[in-house]
Amino acid sequence: MNNLWNINDQGSSSSTYIEIPVPAHSKSNMESSGSGATSETIEDNTIPIIDVAPQSPTENPTDNIANLPAENITNLEEVLEQDEIPKLRIHKNHPTDNIIGPLNVGVRTRSACDALENNMFSCFISQVEPKNIKAALLENSWVEAMQEELQQFSKLNMWNLVDLPKNKVPIDTRGVSRNKKDEGGIVVQNKARLVVHGFYQEEGIDFEEVFAPMACLEAIRMFLAYAAYMDFTAHHMDVKSEFLYGKVQEEVYVKQPPGFIDPNFPDRVYKLDKALYGLHQAPSAWYETLSKHLLENGFTRVAIDQNLFKRKDGKDTIMVQIYVNDIIFGSTNPSLCKEFEEVMRFKFEMSSMGEMKFFLGLQVDQYESGILIHQEKYMKEILTKFKMADSHPVKTRVEFRHCLTPDVDGERVDQHLYHSIIGSLMYLTASRPDIMFCSVLVCMFSG
Repeated sequence: MNNLWNINDQGSSSSTYIEIPVPAHSKSNMESSGSGATSETIEDNTIPIIDVAPQSPTENPTDNIANLPAENITNLEEVLEQDEIPKLRIHKNHPTDNIIGPLNVGVRTRSACDALENNMFSCFISQVEPKNIKAALLENSWVEAMQEELQQFSKLNMWNLVDLPKNKVPIDTRGVSRNKKDEGGIVVQNKARLVVHGFYQEEGIDFEEVFAPMACLEAIRMFLAYAAYMDFTAHHMDVKSEFLYGKVQEEVYVKQPPGFIDPNFPDRVYKLDKALYGLHQAPSAWYETLSKHLLENGFTRVAIDQNLFKRKDGKDTIMVQIYVNDIIFGSTNPSLCKEFEEVMRFKFEMSSMGEMKFFLGLQVDQYESGILIHQEKYMKEILTKFKMADSHPVKTRVEFRHCLTPDVDGERVDQHLYHSIIGSLMYLTASRPDIMFCSVLVCMFSG
């Protein structure tokens, strides 16, 4: 039987004793203590602990709080309020009001979110170009694109619905639907155009002057070279429905667009006040309207390039290069670029592309050290088109001493396919002048 040590001074019979095993080495310490306990009353592996006075069944431990003095020496609050959601830096249960996005979707990275947004956006636009107006009217995205084009006509007051005069023949129209893609080849917009059958026009009757200067790729490269030399950023803007701003001097009548015929006046035709796509005089009318607007705002036309305009403001210069409805510009003073955007938006409906990245098939990467021009996207397209995507690259374009001669006894090739390949290579020389000799060499056998 184990002996117990009672430390209750009163020696009350109501005291409670608890027996707890302890290590043997604590025995010596307890023998030397002055608690009045002897070695005979202590056995190995036992230790006495404090006497706990029993409580009555009806006594509530919290009743003792009322007996505390007025001044709480523990400096603790008597009543503590706990929030339903702990205010910790990291906790498991978040309130649903603070969650952004749908609750049934898990955690996603930024790249996954961007890819999902692009895929969701592509669900609202058509990925296939319709072959005719009947196929286009079956899809809501193309119907909205055509309605947007007709609303632009009404906004610019470009035609009037009138009765056809005698001895006048209206020109047919047709809708053209095309998908606009970015530099990555992703469809970003469904664009519908109403085009006039301009081949029905007769010179001297339906049109007079049709010439309009056109910028070439060499001019674009020179502009980018000047931008790199002057150390300024090239920007890109696009004019919406550019040909619709040019005024037509001749009297031209066109039929109502198929699928959008006025039910009250189905026999009437439209008389054009402004140019429409497909007219012979449309490019010339647009160029005259745009150049006149720039000249009125202080720009001067460069003599060596009729599509290049500049304006000086003290030591700063702003350069503007025009290619139909695409406009690239840059200045040593960024405030001049913002002023130019406001000047263009004052008369035309513009869409700003920001920093120039993709223009006429050229991919432009602008860095602090310079400007890089490449045609990676176009190169992949022509390799896929001519079924050469699996071909192996070589470092040497052609042998130093070539011996290319016509293969008279060989199998004849498709002449149209051969011409198409040469034309694609010639366009690629805009960013790859190193293949110019090879491209010209194979042109010798195109006849």
